[in-house]
Amino acid sequence: MARNTDRDQTTLDDDLRMLSDTLEEVLRYSGDRADQAYIDIKSHAEEALSEVKSRLADTTESYYARAKDAVCRTDGYVRENPWHSVGIGATVGLVLGLLLSRK
Repeated sequence: MARNTDRDQTTLDDDLRMLSDTLEEVLRYSGDRADQAYIDIKSHAEEALSEVKSRLADTTESYYARAKDAVCRTDGYVRENPWHSVGIGATVGLVLGLLLSRK
């Protein structure tokens, strides 16, 4: 269940990143107009863009911290149980070899 949440979160992050890039490009090339409604909408969009960018930066740091934690835990397990790790690696290699060799 947690893996689906991570995948959904990653998809959401990718979508937000694409949206912020698109919005940034639109704002950059939209030009200057004297219409007050346009100016209000543009300032609102710029505020929303800066907020999304700050949230994405926080999310990226969170992913980095979780990945670093997983690497540290894996390293600790391998150092404590080297033969178990060899067995797990051999089993995964065997399964992948069998799956890739199937036609």
